[in-house]
Amino acid sequence: MKTIKFFLVFLFSTGFIYCQPENPTLYVQTGVKYFQDFLNFLDDDGQSRVDIFIQVPFAAVQFERISGGFEGGYSVTVSIYMEDEETLYLEKLWNEKIIAKSFKESSAKENFNLSYRSLKLKPGKYFIKTTVMDRDSRKEYFSNNFYNVKDFLPKPSISDIMLIAQMTNVEGKNKIVPNVSRNVSENKKEINIFFEIYSDSSTDYNIEYIITNKDNKILYERSVKQSMNEGKTQVFYTILDSTLLSLGNYILTVRLKDTNENILASTSKTFYSRWVGLPATVDNIDKAIDQLIYIANPDEIEYMENGKDEKEKTKRFIEYWKTKDPSPGNEENEVFQEYYGRVNFANEQFSHYREGWQSDRGMVFIILGPPNNVDRHPFEYDSKPYEIWQYYEINRNFTFLDETGFGDYRLITPMYGDLFRYRY
Repeated sequence: MKTIKFFLVFLFSTGFIYCQPENPTLYVQTGVKYFQDFLNFLDDDGQSRVDIFIQVPFAAVQFERISGGFEGGYSVTVSIYMEDEETLYLEKLWNEKIIAKSFKESSAKENFNLSYRSLKLKPGKYFIKTTVMDRDSRKEYFSNNFYNVKDFLPKPSISDIMLIAQMTNVEGKNKIVPNVSRNVSENKKEINIFFEIYSDSSTDYNIEYIITNKDNKILYERSVKQSMNEGKTQVFYTILDSTLLSLGNYILTVRLKDTNENILASTSKTFYSRWVGLPATVDNIDKAIDQLIYIANPDEIEYMENGKDEKEKTKRFIEYWKTKDPSPGNEENEVFQEYYGRVNFANEQFSHYREGWQSDRGMVFIILGPPNNVDRHPFEYDSKPYEIWQYYEINRNFTFLDETGFGDYRLITPMYGDLFRYRY
């Protein structure tokens, strides 16, 4: 059954199609409002082209019932500023409509809508703001990015790297589903990529593929000899040994070398390895284990920390959370998602001299969830700034005092006994 609205754009000059999958395989993480990716190519007219992809999970869209199904929609605004972040250079606005045949289809986390626009931009550094606004709720989500548009001279030169989620051949054209989220799940056996090389002559080059981790350690390195055409050569490459990737962030680098191993051009792409079932905010297993301090006991934490490597630690980490799953019959672990949602919120709202999850307000928020009411006193004449958090269900108030006046709020109401137990 087709569960995704198709989006097809035929690029006759490049010989492939951007599209959405009939049977989606990308895992869309809970809580993510949209994904985006920017890809820079040299267009046939000699200008620099930036393809802007916006991928919105169905779960981030508010649907309403219509005859024969459900309908949702949203608008996308791409605002491109000069590097000063103030001078508007170009703006693009478009609307997307999604039709789902059933409520199950409209709420399935693996379903998404993919759209893109191509813009001609002069080489240089830009500030790009993307905004997605839900049509019915009017809620807005945005992302700010600095982006370098390449000057593809002198040649040879290389385009940006596209990660591929799915690829099939239709009537001699490659049908591509871009991996806009840049998430390469742990159990995927291969990583498919696409890029273009621009050359002034037909010759042979060596293409070097390198994957490094957050510590700049090389995990994958291969060199492939390839013949290039004068003009544009499209390159599809498959990295077969992706089992080397554990949870974390990575950089893929492609280098173009001559026969003497001199580097002529290079390009890089950041991507991520997120295991299915892990919240999107969990990208460092050691830190994620440390953050269990408010729910796990010391023996459980020590057991996870003593895993021989990241894979073993992650396996033990997931096994721990399975014991906390309130509904093991479905794929979603509500407590897991809620806990790290609170950790993420604490980091966003309460980080100061230390990360928010380690602060006193972060501790209370993670253990008890959002308060029913917050009474703030930031500018009292005869006292230091303080906040009172009120929890009606447990009939407790917690007072946080900012002794320094620099936003470092400390808990002065003790937590004891059952209050240390995580509440979902």
